Amino acid sequence: MQVLGSGGPELQDKRASTSYLVWDGGRARIMVDAGGGSALRFGESGAQVSQLDALLFSHFHVDHSGDFAALIKSSWFEDRQRPLPIYGPPGNDFMPATTEFVWDFFGDKRGAYRYLSELLVVGEPGSYKMQPHNVTARSAPEEVFRSGGLRVSAVGVVHGAVPALAWRVETAGKVIVFSGDTNGEGEGLVRLAANADLFIAHNAVPEGAAGIERRLHMPPSVIGQVAGDAQVKSLVLSHRMLRTLGKEDQTRTEIKKRYSGPIEFANDLDCFPVR
Repeated sequence: MQVLGSGGPELQDKRASTSYLVWDGGRARIMVDAGGGSALRFGESGAQVSQLDALLFSHFHVDHSGDFAALIKSSWFEDRQRPLPIYGPPGNDFMPATTEFVWDFFGDKRGAYRYLSELLVVGEPGSYKMQPHNVTARSAPEEVFRSGGLRVSAVGVVHGAVPALAWRVETAGKVIVFSGDTNGEGEGLVRLAANADLFIAHNAVPEGAAGIERRLHMPPSVIGQVAGDAQVKSLVLSHRMLRTLGKEDQTRTEIKKRYSGPIEFANDLDCFPVR
């Protein structure tokens, strides 16, 4: 698992916003989120859009989706010859569904970048087509995608009023789980992360957070509880914001009260082998 963006929405943290790659067999197979700055990190990683089996979105806050268009534009210069499945949450009154999000960028009638509609609209000449899908996941893990020994599942998670998903990627007998942004309510995330080899959780708020911060994100104690209850083998903390940077000792202490496994703090372009 490679971290492309280890930060949140703040530019002052000097990190790209949330994004991850799952590599297998020497190629990038799965990309999770595409926050601001991640397109540059994607290029620096050596990955190519033509390699990807699927692109997964946890939700559509800007810090998780802001570089999507740049990624797709870059793919125009590659030689992808197969569809690109794109999975993400459904919409509500103030957030688009995944299908709407993709068409708002690249639709042939009203898309902001409709000059690239050939990569989306069936019948137009183009090297490949994006295939967006809305995933309405509940608290029980639901298989969303399977291809060539690769299996992807999701659960719905609570991130305030924003439709959001957590993702589980299984390949080569190993399991990697991405919490995405969530406050940790409900049993879905624990079920999804059960016995994972690697669990990537978001360290966006410190212990004692209250109000809107707490309604959106897990404090360290909840991260530790989820990791412990799920019996994950290793924990990586990402989505590191100014309010948690510099508090790594306190964060680790709170997590260790409930989880006894290894803990690492992510930085951009870090790689975490799963053996």
